[in-house]
Amino acid sequence: MSAERARVTAPRAGIVHPTHPGVPALAHRPGGPWAPCSPCGPDCLPAPARPGVAARLRVSRRLAALSCWVLVAVPLVAVLPLCRTRGRRRVTSGLFRGVLGATGVRLRVTGSMSHEGSSGVLVVANHLSWIDVLALGAVQPVRMLAKREVRDWPVIGWLAQRSGALFVDRSGLRGLPEVVADAAAALRAGASIGVFPEGTTWCGSASGPFRRAAFQAAIDAGVPVRPVSIDLRLPDGRPTTEGAFVGDQTLFDSLLRVLRLPALVCEATVHPQITPLPGEDRRALALRAQDVVASVTGVRAGSRERTAPPA
Repeated sequence: MSAERARVTAPRAGIVHPTHPGVPALAHRPGGPWAPCSPCGPDCLPAPARPGVAARLRVSRRLAALSCWVLVAVPLVAVLPLCRTRGRRRVTSGLFRGVLGATGVRLRVTGSMSHEGSSGVLVVANHLSWIDVLALGAVQPVRMLAKREVRDWPVIGWLAQRSGALFVDRSGLRGLPEVVADAAAALRAGASIGVFPEGTTWCGSASGPFRRAAFQAAIDAGVPVRPVSIDLRLPDGRPTTEGAFVGDQTLFDSLLRVLRLPALVCEATVHPQITPLPGEDRRALALRAQDVVASVTGVRAGSRERTAPPA
């Protein structure tokens, strides 16, 4: 068995949060009954250690590296429209990898995003952090289907806009049919659309159900779905919630937490495509994709601890 495969099939243990309060009832959800909701918050994160001299130097060094990558990205993104498709993908992927590396996050990828045919593909993944956005873009540039707030994030929001992201207002359902129609049109035209169907971030010791709307776009366009499992780990292989972006954290708070870490590993497992079956509705397709992602993360929707995924 290869090292990569062994890492995927090894039992997952070490993250248990039996005190998760659970998702509140529809009538009590902040933002309305249809807004994505996660119970994850500060209790899911390890207690922050008091930063020493080494941690402060690490943060300064990484912030400087991140600033350099932003300065490099501005002229590169400006000339992207002049590049051929393959060149655009390489440059965009390189930028995402560079920004990810500047934050001290190492990316490990298992599987391939290779896709045959001229149709597009809907790429779906579990959602832990802003790190996920960079990881998907580094594996293969995708047009993200993201919440409207991402557009205002520094660096990540700008890169998302330049890569053609589709932004969703999660506060209501009025604009959802239009977003689904736009995503289906882009898929028919051959685009790769990336989406986090949980709708919001979870800490990694628990996960949320995959919401169905994005899968309707794949069904309408007649394109396959590519599930991707994302794990955040310490360098020794232990799962961790250190990199999770949950609760009332600001983006800068979450970024500083990651920058202080000696190292963090983001594992992205790219699964084979699944094709909508004849007569299959979006609910069934979403459940299939959700099960594929959970087969590696070891976390079922609504569960409160990691289990050992099947070998």
